[in-house]
Amino acid sequence: MKHFVCVAMVLLVSVGYVQAAEVPFVELKGHTEAVNSAVFSSDGTKILTGSDDKTVRIWNMESGKELQRLEGHTREVMSVAFSPDGKTVATASQDEFIRIWNIETGKVVQTLKGIGDCEFLSAIFSPDGKKILAMYMYQYIGPHDEGNYDVEFFHRATYMWDVESGKVLNAPAGFFSDLESIAFSSDGKKAITAHAFRDVCIWDMESGRWSSIEMSTNYHSRVLYATFSPDGKKIVTVSRDNTVRIWDASGKELLKLGQTQRVISATFSPDSKKVVTAGVDVRIFDAESGEELKNLEGHTREVMSVAFSPDGKRLVTASNDHTARIWTLE
Repeated sequence: MKHFVCVAMVLLVSVGYVQAAEVPFVELKGHTEAVNSAVFSSDGTKILTGSDDKTVRIWNMESGKELQRLEGHTREVMSVAFSPDGKTVATASQDEFIRIWNIETGKVVQTLKGIGDCEFLSAIFSPDGKKILAMYMYQYIGPHDEGNYDVEFFHRATYMWDVESGKVLNAPAGFFSDLESIAFSSDGKKAITAHAFRDVCIWDMESGRWSSIEMSTNYHSRVLYATFSPDGKKIVTVSRDNTVRIWDASGKELLKLGQTQRVISATFSPDSKKVVTAGVDVRIFDAESGEELKNLEGHTREVMSVAFSPDGKRLVTASNDHTARIWTLE
């Protein structure tokens, strides 16, 4: 009888282990504070992470081994990005600088700064690698509407630079103070910006003209994050009320995904057939039916960013629990 109970317990433990390991992962350990951003290189062989510990790290995708550590920022690194050719990386920090690094030498090849005291929250390369678009937050003191005393205001706006020369270019959403996120379309001809009070704007990168898509009328469902699908036919948004929705390019709602907990960001798979959401947890949905396909459990704190590998077979997540993880989906 005891033998039967022991065998049964072993089987239960084994089954539990198999279920927990249904989506195997490699944990990237080394950061000593929250990891804010993690992305794959364009060839899928490396991972780039940025952290509140002020460091940027490059990892081997297969082994999870740290390959390189880029140090120089004096405050939190909020966003990281590989250039399309994989030779350089861009890092955005609250220390008021964006740095472009040569990953072969580990040296800074370009330092970009905005006007005044601005904390950079994100930076992305254009698909051709020739431009960098960044979102920043700045603070100013202004008079209160109903009194003579001064109050602090925080605004968000964008900068865009020519990568080779470092010259400032005209940027989309440069004067919109309610800016929440920025993203390029896969062909680089458009950009999409999410706004807390304006929903979503689509920008023509050649003319600089924009059109606003009103996706909600309820303040609590205002859009806080938006990005295009790789095929350019759809948009996924994350709202203040933690809902995730998929829209067609004209702003017609197609799906509302079954999320109930706090969501920070979402992105499409390379084939545009899936959507992954990041926040309190990480979930993968079918972008056509809205069916939940997987719930990736394991991080002990909020997941700040998530990205698919170029082949769509893996995910990388960055978390406030000081780690990043590479998940193998197939």
